[in-house]
Amino acid sequence: MKRRQTTALFAAAMALTLSGLSVPAAAQEAPKSIRIGYSLAKTGPNAPGGETTVRPNYDMWVKEVNAAGGLMLKAYGKRVPIEVVEYDDRSSTEEAVRAIERLISQDKVDLILPPWGTAVNLAVAPLLARHGYPQLGSTSLTDKSAEFAKRWPTIFFMLGSGGEYAESLMTMLDAARKSGKIGDKVAMLHVADGFGVDAAVAARKAADRYGFKLVVDKSYPVGSQDLSPLLNEVKAQAPDVFIAWSYPPDTVLISDQARVLSFNPKVFFTGVGTQFPFFKAKYGAGLEGQMSTGGVDGESALINDYFKRHKDLTGKEPDSWGSPVTYASLQVLQQAIERVGKIDRPAILTELKAGSFDTVLGPVKFKDQVLHGIFHVGQWQNGVFQGVAPSNLKGARAAVIPKPNWKN
Repeated sequence: MKRRQTTALFAAAMALTLSGLSVPAAAQEAPKSIRIGYSLAKTGPNAPGGETTVRPNYDMWVKEVNAAGGLMLKAYGKRVPIEVVEYDDRSSTEEAVRAIERLISQDKVDLILPPWGTAVNLAVAPLLARHGYPQLGSTSLTDKSAEFAKRWPTIFFMLGSGGEYAESLMTMLDAARKSGKIGDKVAMLHVADGFGVDAAVAARKAADRYGFKLVVDKSYPVGSQDLSPLLNEVKAQAPDVFIAWSYPPDTVLISDQARVLSFNPKVFFTGVGTQFPFFKAKYGAGLEGQMSTGGVDGESALINDYFKRHKDLTGKEPDSWGSPVTYASLQVLQQAIERVGKIDRPAILTELKAGSFDTVLGPVKFKDQVLHGIFHVGQWQNGVFQGVAPSNLKGARAAVIPKPNWKN
């Protein structure tokens, strides 16, 4: 009997000892930080986009997460702060690839956030896929999103497919034509880069299906300093609709030179940059009616709260397309990590593909690694870059066609 009591007491003591050690042991196993890396252009043609759409949201998210103590890793029962490792890709796809290689092989980062722009995202996608890093591309738009998603199982296209944007734009234009607001003459320019080429291909196909007549259809090089010869050629054709699939520097150039040339078609659609806060600051009331990709629900409480927090935390206003999508991508990533409970990239990828997430855009769920159901066409209306197409989305407003004349 005594031996049994002694054995029981010894077993109980060992259990208490082990249980007392279990919490400190788990705590010791938790990482001191979660190392997250990225490469963004600080110079070159990609810098304005990255500095407007991506970097402020990365900074904002890291500040918010670390202010709360870090990401909650339930495997360790504690929050772990984020540590950032960043490189400048200087708007070069080759430099971006080298930077991502350094982040993976030398810096041993846990996760990698994507760069800015379609071409750079697609350039680094094979490398990220090979090493199993999730890539939530919030500034990558291509008509081949479904094809690339099959090729690279770690990439996610937050902006949907390029074909959706062309389809939404042409659907809206077709409705305007049927109501007698415009004719069928369309002029199109595009930057000779991944985004511009893919968008132009999709728009060309959609225009043909809807019976629009492309009176000008030309490309221009990245970094062009003067597009007035092309714009004069466009103006001579007197199109009802002008479309430019452009990056921020050339969006400003096109918009400036169109005003100088008094080229004011009924629909004036320019690409990335039109929805940026600096564009609004530059043109003021003179941008009324100008269209582009994206747009927001100006009445959304989630969006308005996000805009306020973005300004408070970064000192900058966000843009009205890629900015909320970029922030939503970070919310998606955070929720996936915290559901998994540790930095387990295969498990995080599984959760990204299967889960549903609450974001500033509302509920988000990927279909075959592509996000659908966001605004494809927006228009400046009374100081808000308001979503106008697809028209069946919550918060969509009717497009103003024809647009008002330019104002100085």
